[in-house]
Amino acid sequence: MPRSPGLIQVAAGVLRDARGCILITRRPPVGHAGGYWEFPGGKLQPGESPADALVRELREEIGVQVDSATPFLAYRHDYPERSVELHVFLVERYTGEPRGLEGQPLRWVSVADIPTAGLLEADLPIAEALSRSPVSRS
Repeated sequence: MPRSPGLIQVAAGVLRDARGCILITRRPPVGHAGGYWEFPGGKLQPGESPADALVRELREEIGVQVDSATPFLAYRHDYPERSVELHVFLVERYTGEPRGLEGQPLRWVSVADIPTAGLLEADLPIAEALSRSPVSRS
């Protein structure tokens, strides 16, 4: 996807536990969309690929090392005050136990419960795609 000036590029990961539940993290209470839940990840740094940003962000944010991840979804979401382009990966294998290294709460939710988990508006297409994906039901 070509990058537009002013567009915020974000990499996000879908991690599963042994039961097949999906990890979500809570945004800080202040700032843009404070208090909403989201899939872990963050902004790309200049010159960084989405895959590299995913590895860096998950290491910094939740303390896991991504061993294997596959692109799942890429799309643009427009808020009134900003636009984000999300690059979403299915994290098939990771090392470490996820924990909130930035003080953020984490929780594991079933695919069926994701749409009602209080997700950030920009992350709702991920929840919808997961609910339709045969990979998520395995």
